[in-house]
Amino acid sequence: MNSPEQQLEKLLDECKTLAFDLNFTYAKDWKKQSKNRLLVGYLPIYVPREIIHAANALPVGIMGVGDRKQIIKGDAYYQSYICHLPRGIIEMALDHNLENFDGFLFPAICDCVRNLSGMFKIVKKGKFTRYFDYPQNFDALIGGVFYRELLETVIHDMYLLNGVKITIENLNHSIKLYNINRRLIEKIYDIRQEFPWRLSAVDVYHIIRAGLVITVEKHNEILEEVVSLIEKDSGEPLDNIRVVVSGSFCEQPPVGLIKSIEMAGCYIVDDDFMLGSRWIQGDINAATNNPVNEIVKSFLEQSAPSSAIYDVANPKGKRLVDLVKKRKADGVIFCAASFCDPALLDRPDLQKSCDEAGVNHINFQFHENTGQFKVIKEQAGTFSDSIKLWV
Repeated sequence: MNSPEQQLEKLLDECKTLAFDLNFTYAKDWKKQSKNRLLVGYLPIYVPREIIHAANALPVGIMGVGDRKQIIKGDAYYQSYICHLPRGIIEMALDHNLENFDGFLFPAICDCVRNLSGMFKIVKKGKFTRYFDYPQNFDALIGGVFYRELLETVIHDMYLLNGVKITIENLNHSIKLYNINRRLIEKIYDIRQEFPWRLSAVDVYHIIRAGLVITVEKHNEILEEVVSLIEKDSGEPLDNIRVVVSGSFCEQPPVGLIKSIEMAGCYIVDDDFMLGSRWIQGDINAATNNPVNEIVKSFLEQSAPSSAIYDVANPKGKRLVDLVKKRKADGVIFCAASFCDPALLDRPDLQKSCDEAGVNHINFQFHENTGQFKVIKEQAGTFSDSIKLWV
């Protein structure tokens, strides 16, 4: 019988393979098992996966290519002074990595992603393509009505392809499954807050990213096993500071960058790497006769802070400071993709909030295919040492 350490290692290897399979083998095999199954790809950050699941479809997160694919054709579609993510994704589309996908959702993050949704129409990828425009008004009678109409449009898109009608029972069941998923992910973060040495930030990243390309049922099984394993005492603590990483919500940082931060003496106790999986904070009501309204309500009232939305009534700076306090962190590392306008435009206000609250912080930028991390490691290491020595 395998030891707990061996069981965890096996799980982590499986998640790493799933997370970076640019051919989405698991998802395509899942679709083949029934003629009315659909694959619906979505880009960062958030879409309500519950409605996709309830329509007998698999929501598949498309997070970019990182350093695992050379960008050649994609460079012809975009100017050089934007982030790396859309160029990598159009490269995947042109190289047939996204074949057999039935539809694509492009959440409203920035103009680059908006343009990418149009490019997918031009190259005829998927049977439907939707720009998933988040409401920027959080009034239920304005933003709420707008958002519900958007959800109903996507539901209709899927119905035209497989004829599956979403029922109240099916959608409530899907909501319950994703409630469990979010709870288990937060449980992992809560355990790591106290015992970050039991599971590295890179391991957490692989586990959550794997959940974007498999069924929620399978991911819940993985999460439950991970939680059971890391609840047991293991490993030895290091003399590291605890940090929150902010700004990497869309284009994903290279795994080597995450690893470098922790190797430099910083336990990452919270982050926004896979923000879509944690976007809704808390449970969605799964016991009503109008579950679509509950999904709308959860977006309006339970959304995580993000540079992709303009939420004046709930300032992001204060929420970041509150998160630092909740996680008992020693500081914030602002880590945004180069040319990421939403993150970089928000950063001054977030830094100001940290300064006013006495929260230490540093910042740097990255590309998803960055290969050298020496300078970043030195910055993070200096940040760690300065806090340990002087704060």
